[in-house]
Amino acid sequence: MLENPCFERACDLLLSQVSAVGMEQVPLSECGGRVLAQDLIAQENVPAFDRSPYDGYAVRAEDTVLASKEHPVTLQILEEIPAGAVPTKEVLAGTAAKVLTGAPIPKVADAVIMYEKTVFTDETVTLFAPVKSGSNIVRTGEDISKGAVLARSGTVVDPGLAGTLAAQGEAMPLVYRKPKVALLSTGSELVEADAAPGAGKIRNSNRYMLEAALKQIGCEPVYLGIAGDSVADISARLNEGLSECDAVVTTGGVSVGDYDLTPAAMGASGVEMLFRGVDMKPGMACAYGVKAGKLICGLSGNPASSLTNFYAVALPALRKLTGQNEYLPQEIKVTLSNGFTKKSPKTRFLRGRLELEDGVVCMKLPKDQGNIVLSSTIGCNVMAVVPAGSGPLEAGTVLKGFLL
Repeated sequence: MLENPCFERACDLLLSQVSAVGMEQVPLSECGGRVLAQDLIAQENVPAFDRSPYDGYAVRAEDTVLASKEHPVTLQILEEIPAGAVPTKEVLAGTAAKVLTGAPIPKVADAVIMYEKTVFTDETVTLFAPVKSGSNIVRTGEDISKGAVLARSGTVVDPGLAGTLAAQGEAMPLVYRKPKVALLSTGSELVEADAAPGAGKIRNSNRYMLEAALKQIGCEPVYLGIAGDSVADISARLNEGLSECDAVVTTGGVSVGDYDLTPAAMGASGVEMLFRGVDMKPGMACAYGVKAGKLICGLSGNPASSLTNFYAVALPALRKLTGQNEYLPQEIKVTLSNGFTKKSPKTRFLRGRLELEDGVVCMKLPKDQGNIVLSSTIGCNVMAVVPAGSGPLEAGTVLKGFLL
């Protein structure tokens, strides 16, 4: 078991322990936010035929070569072709076909002119300028060519991918199953959110904070309740979570006090400890282990500390469980819009929000970065990493950060 590894080493160790939890076919209407478990290879062209992007007239470009304001060209209209219809006639010399947006281009026609640029009757259309061959025609396969790789396994289904799946007739795509992650709160001082806390009691905010975080990354949280400060109670609930779920996240009891019993309960449940503590602030106190290929992530009971460790250490491995191929947070450079006055003997994580200031994207820090200050995490969408040994930071300092 490692003691206080750096957060990068901790992440790598967790990633080496996990893989996606399984696959299932799901109706496309329910696939938003799910993770594709198949490579999507185009089986057909989109569009499947040459079509018109406008309401207008399909013509032969050679018939329009001499068209001008002084010498307009008038063509005979053969038929009207709405979207969804099939042309019945070829466009021969001196003729045109009225086409509506999305309609197929009839044979021989090789250009479309918008109706706004013509004068027309029910029988004829008059042009006042030539059109080039190929003008205003959406070609077969212009959007998608048959055989093209449209998305790889591990891609999150966003609106564009959902529409593309539909265009390819994938009504029941193969996606990764949502990992079930058991969520256990520990501490005899905790009561549920709807309870009136008595003397010495506090409401269990960690449950709802981490439920929201797990749902954001595509996991399905399963709440196991509150365990008291008892090795037997914590162990029993850990066993319940391990039997029903793909991973377990706990909060509380991971420091070194008399009532910090979560590591002992993990041992009693047969969990192999991977590491205790991470060399970072906030979020140093933690205990991570594995049993039968399932991660157990023991986080601090301090809300902001717990959430920081979740994002910095647990998040990549939990994303990997969902099947995502891009499970590491996206790294960016951030510019602090306000300073930070404390020294950082250890690697420190600052939480904040990206804002546009005078045309520059900056990271605005909340006033308080304390371990227990949950309210300062509201609206935060980025974390910055302060290297160990850094002194106070001035506004304008550039740091490595990652998007949440």
